[in-house]
Amino acid sequence: MRGPTGGQISDSSRQQATSDFMRPQSPLANVVGFGHGMKWTDGRPTGEQAVVVFVTQKVPESMLPERDVVPQQMDDGTPTDVIAVGHVSAQRHQQQRGQRGVPAQEGSYRGDGNVSEQLAQLSQPMLEELRELGSLEPQTLKRRMRPAPSGISVGNVRVTAGTLGSVVYDFLPGATTDPPGPGLGTPSAFYILSNNHVLADCNRAPQGSAIVQPGVFDGGQDPADRIATLDRFITVQFAPQMPLERQNNIVDAALGKVEFQDATREQYFSGTPRAWRRKSNVAVGDQVKKTGRTTNISFGRIIATDATIDVNYGTAGTARFKDQILTTNISAGGDSGSLVTSPDNVALGLLFAGSTVVTVVNHIENVRALLRVEIAEQLA
Repeated sequence: MRGPTGGQISDSSRQQATSDFMRPQSPLANVVGFGHGMKWTDGRPTGEQAVVVFVTQKVPESMLPERDVVPQQMDDGTPTDVIAVGHVSAQRHQQQRGQRGVPAQEGSYRGDGNVSEQLAQLSQPMLEELRELGSLEPQTLKRRMRPAPSGISVGNVRVTAGTLGSVVYDFLPGATTDPPGPGLGTPSAFYILSNNHVLADCNRAPQGSAIVQPGVFDGGQDPADRIATLDRFITVQFAPQMPLERQNNIVDAALGKVEFQDATREQYFSGTPRAWRRKSNVAVGDQVKKTGRTTNISFGRIIATDATIDVNYGTAGTARFKDQILTTNISAGGDSGSLVTSPDNVALGLLFAGSTVVTVVNHIENVRALLRVEIAEQLA
């Protein structure tokens, strides 16, 4: 099901979708985002490129006022489709949870029938192939490990728990190419990579604050289980402090400075990222996998790229993210920060949010560029 190349919405369609579907004062009913995807018919992808509009739940067109109906096509002729994704939330572990991936206070969500069920089924062929590999013990990724492999429980002492995505390092001194070529220097520092809301408590944790492995919810204590200290993060802009239409969020990412011997790039049960992929080469239909604190190793497919979507961060507010990847559901609360890769371990993105239907992922190219770190020496 690999999609067409060029996984981006045209500028005119993006402007129209933002102004018509997510207008500041009166967005379309239930709309939480849009992206580049495929048209679906009778619960199956047709392969035709489309602007996919994400809604919390589908409502029969006959029950909607005309102003809330998504047009059959954009002004430039690109067809549209509507997919119910439920309530999309940042996926740090919640102390009280309801259905998988959604905080208990938000209630449950059963999807929209055919399309949601088909999205879940897209990952089944990979799961069948991997059954013979066995399964992980549920508690394995919630315990203390040194050196700490990627994919296990971690978090700032101010939060519950998320996932250690990978070990990264500063761009090599003297590097003149992007990515750096061989023999161009020695990394000056090493970091654990995860989300802002996992390592920096949604912008609120001070620089140098303790990060423990496992996370506090899983029994981690400072200083006994300290693995890193908060070094830097990309600020997330939240509403109501900043209106959604003025936000420019692209990544939810942070770094904790770590000693070389205390953590490793090896993904638990999954191998080391051997390269990273530019966002222009990430396509609808691509297979993906991740290892995370809560759901261990899981597999899925990309259903949308170039996505704009509103994410609920609870008490911190709501944040609108642009230029995101949406996959079938491969995560739950506590998986935030997981590195998402191709089946052959090429890094694609950083998981940070989701629902019972989809998972939302930052492009690794954006994470790498904004934090000025390297995750793998090769570009794939």
